[in-house]
Amino acid sequence: MDQNFDEQRWIIHIQRTLDEDLEEQSDEIPVSIFNIPKTLMLHSPDSYIPQQVALGPYHHWRPELYEMERYKLSSAKRFRKQIQKEQSLKLQNLVDHLTKSEPMFRACYHKYINLNGETIAWMMAVDSSFLLEFLQIFVKESKISSADNGIIKDILMLENQIPLFSLTKMLEFQLGSLDEAKNTLYAMLMTFCKEILPFKMTQELNNVHEVMSCAHLLDLLYLLIIPKSERSTQTMLEAEEQETEKFEENNFLKIISNLRKAPVSLTKRILISKPVQFMLTLPCKIISNLPGVILVKQFEYFCFSQEKETTENGNNINQPPFMEEIEIPSVIELLRAGINFSAINEGIFSIKFDEKMATFYLPTIILHLSTEVALRNLVAYESCSESGPLIFTRYIELMNGIIDTKEDAKFLREKGIVLNHLKSDEDVANLWNGMSRSIRLTKVPFLDKVIEEVNNYYNGRWKVRIGKFMAQHVFGSWQSLTLMAVITLLFLMSLQVFCSMFSCGRLFQHHHTRMN
Repeated sequence: MDQNFDEQRWIIHIQRTLDEDLEEQSDEIPVSIFNIPKTLMLHSPDSYIPQQVALGPYHHWRPELYEMERYKLSSAKRFRKQIQKEQSLKLQNLVDHLTKSEPMFRACYHKYINLNGETIAWMMAVDSSFLLEFLQIFVKESKISSADNGIIKDILMLENQIPLFSLTKMLEFQLGSLDEAKNTLYAMLMTFCKEILPFKMTQELNNVHEVMSCAHLLDLLYLLIIPKSERSTQTMLEAEEQETEKFEENNFLKIISNLRKAPVSLTKRILISKPVQFMLTLPCKIISNLPGVILVKQFEYFCFSQEKETTENGNNINQPPFMEEIEIPSVIELLRAGINFSAINEGIFSIKFDEKMATFYLPTIILHLSTEVALRNLVAYESCSESGPLIFTRYIELMNGIIDTKEDAKFLREKGIVLNHLKSDEDVANLWNGMSRSIRLTKVPFLDKVIEEVNNYYNGRWKVRIGKFMAQHVFGSWQSLTLMAVITLLFLMSLQVFCSMFSCGRLFQHHHTRMN
């Protein structure tokens, strides 16, 4: 019965979409509330799934969140009293008004909402009342209490977003003026974002229209960190780099095609002929079958095959994928190479490396209890919504690359680059090292250039060169050194046995006597 009802509702929705003009107003609204990709969800599900309050349809029916419904309903009752007092209206009048925007609500969500229009309208009315009241209380207190942290985490999650135009419509209904509603919401949102934003605001958004054009609260946070002007600039730079790489690749292919002519083909035929192949492999076969080499091979297999098997078995295919770290040394390693660090009170786009001063400039980032959730969901939102370079994701990968241990985190804290409101420096290191990878690779020209400059300076230091040489040719070849030690030991043991059997000591003594 329920399945037939859902199918009938789906048919009605399709008919309305195709036959009526209700969807025309939703054509200008892009999808902005996505489902978290599974590759991100696997590692830290609590960072993406609300634990206290559900906003919007994705998690509305979860039984473990029902306890918060009474607080949401209390907010809706208080909102009803306000509109009855100021506008002499009922909440049903607001729901009827929101029902007309059903296509716009549906257009925001990536997943199909299997609810009728009235249900969606009531859901948005109740959830918007709760969020507006929470923002109003937050603005009055102007600080984050311990009780607020759980709710703040939930309202920053991508799957738990509701459209900003829903809040605007609620305030417009209450205040009776669209302009007043936008100005009021703008003031609340900017006050909230200044407290929540992990960076100092790179720009003051005095343009109310620009803020109100954001899809939801998480989109506004992303706009404050990655302005639209910078996104377009990096997209253009990435396109130019791709064209350059494509041009160089085509030239390389032309050179290769010119080389593949008759002389090369003839040489290749000679090399792959059976007589030549037999002559080339014959010395290897003879050497590999010598008694000493066979003994070494057996010993190597016995010593290292179990270790290799253990390592392979230790890789659990069910483990969530981790971020592929950027090839850049850690903070402590860079310090040992003579590279200094300096904090800058600007955003991500101020990151730079001064080769003359050997100084790496990084923006100050503020780590609260809710910051990890914000960072993870911003990465997820960027991955789902942006077709160009994943600028914020690249920054997260950079920080993941340079912070390996609590010593790295401690030094950045002492330099003012990390303002740590967590329990310890170890928690900071765990936060960055636990960040999951993005769902696709990306290039960010200005960040990639800084990383390249740091690596070039680091690799050019003589201390680093000597260290790498020792690590690669001495400490890195411990298996070969072990084999050589074992072979030497076997030789000495064989020599001892030989001497004990044939009295080598007497022979050496007799030879010494004759020499005298």
